[in-house]
Amino acid sequence: MPFLIGNYYYIIIILQAICVIHCLKKGNEQKWIWLIVFLPLIGCVAYIFTEMFSGNEIQNVQAGVSTIVNPAGKIRKLEKQLQFSDTFNNRILLADAYLAAGTTDKAIELYENSLTGNFSENEYVIAQLIVAYGIKKNYVPILSLAQKIYNIPQFARSKAHIAYALALEHTGNKAQAEKEYGSMKARFSNFEARYQYGLFLIRDNRPGEARQLFKTIAEEEQQLSSRERKHNRTFISLAKEELKHLQTSQVI
Repeated sequence: MPFLIGNYYYIIIILQAICVIHCLKKGNEQKWIWLIVFLPLIGCVAYIFTEMFSGNEIQNVQAGVSTIVNPAGKIRKLEKQLQFSDTFNNRILLADAYLAAGTTDKAIELYENSLTGNFSENEYVIAQLIVAYGIKKNYVPILSLAQKIYNIPQFARSKAHIAYALALEHTGNKAQAEKEYGSMKARFSNFEARYQYGLFLIRDNRPGEARQLFKTIAEEEQQLSSRERKHNRTFISLAKEELKHLQTSQVI
């Protein structure tokens, strides 16, 4: 259980990769792909149970879940698969596995090389590339990439949007960064975005506002369902830690 909690972010990316590639192969992307990408936990669970749990495909899900236990073995298998057949699907599947395993540079290379031809404006790859650039703190390319998917409704609640807000801040556009954070601060949701907004407020020398935001997040935890608490545990815990630090510094 501690392994699953500590690696929640990577587990979600792996599940997303499994579901998205299945979507592409089955031609279901119009119906499902945005739900999987921008509401990852709900989207993946819904997709797996409605589209994948049938006949031999259960074995495919089991094989995908084994990636969580043995990611290196899965990556080697995907590398061989790509060597045998250099297709868009195989490149993205391997890139997602690299990203989930923390091999971000390799993931970026594959994502970048996949944005060609008919896939040059592929929204899923663009969103994943934005997230990968954000992890590497390579903020400048994020600015132009985000504009390509900014007007898609699902972007508003995505990890790519959080990376875009960070990119704006770190390239000197604090006003626009705060506007983006502000658009993601709805109560009882968007805990990662709101946590990042709190850090933004601290960096902007506004500890009082940050303290109130983290306090609100901590108070909301008690009103969430057990599933919601589990899903948002990581960033609620981080917010509570920041609140504790701010309260301590206030006393001092």
